[in-house]
Amino acid sequence: MNDTQARPRILVAGCGYVGRRLLSKLEADHEVIALVRSAASAAALAARGTHVLGMDLDLAHSGRAGGFTLHQEIGQEPDDRFDFLIDHPIDQDPEWDDGRQAPVAILYLIPPQRQGESDLRLDRFLQRLGTPPQCFIYISSTGVYGDTGGGLVDESTPVQPRSERARRRISAEEMIRVWCHERHVRRVVLRAGGIYGPGRLPLEALRRGEPVVQEQDSGISNHIHVDDLAEACLAALSNHEACGIYNISDGQPLSSGDFYLKVARASGLPDPPRVSMDEAQLTFTPQRLSFLAESRRVDNRRMLTHLGVKLKYTDPDAGIRASLQETI
Repeated sequence: MNDTQARPRILVAGCGYVGRRLLSKLEADHEVIALVRSAASAAALAARGTHVLGMDLDLAHSGRAGGFTLHQEIGQEPDDRFDFLIDHPIDQDPEWDDGRQAPVAILYLIPPQRQGESDLRLDRFLQRLGTPPQCFIYISSTGVYGDTGGGLVDESTPVQPRSERARRRISAEEMIRVWCHERHVRRVVLRAGGIYGPGRLPLEALRRGEPVVQEQDSGISNHIHVDDLAEACLAALSNHEACGIYNISDGQPLSSGDFYLKVARASGLPDPPRVSMDEAQLTFTPQRLSFLAESRRVDNRRMLTHLGVKLKYTDPDAGIRASLQETI
């Protein structure tokens, strides 16, 4: 048995911003297969030696035997996406089914599609899984808690999603709960706060002089550096006692305006102008307004004590400075 065969096999479904940071941490001790949607992503990952599977989960069954049609989302072009959907179990794909082990774990990082009440992408993914893994890790969002008026939420707080976006996340969480329960698979759901890091700071908005809501009108938001989120994924993978739901945040809730201000001062850009919520209603995008309509403080103690995550960036200022120093 060679070294590759000896290492446990992991499937990372979705290799965007978080997934790529995670790959470099996983590949030292695991054989990783990355599930991606675009040919460009596949080529980039293959060039660095990663095993790649291509699947476009926006493809819907056409009603013809073995046939699939492309589901177009508004503003998207299909040219750089795979024009097929694997119609056999993922772990029986030729790239995968080479006589070696099925995956011991799946890390699912693919966001839901942009419309609808349920996560159709996850549904299609689960339908095409053959042998169940030992562990299924899913990155969700603290948005499922909705608006608590700035009140504290922990994992026992009832969810009350206000947006369609958050309802899709709840749909995904429930789908995974049922699927894992029926197959006796260890399930870990990581409800992440707003993800920031290198290349994920509002620098362009600050350069354009975009305003933020004044302090008295601004709700509370929660954040996590991308590297700390990756560490939470690794902890969920290695801690076999980890199970259920964990809030993932740095434990330092901020108003959205304060976060922008910290980025501006760390990067030497002008402070953003402040506007009232009434003024914001006239100029902000609907998506940005939907985030501003919710306010909550996330309790991350279960992540620290039970999952065993040691945060690198408990101070947002340090995380922002480190992000500015690194280019990706």
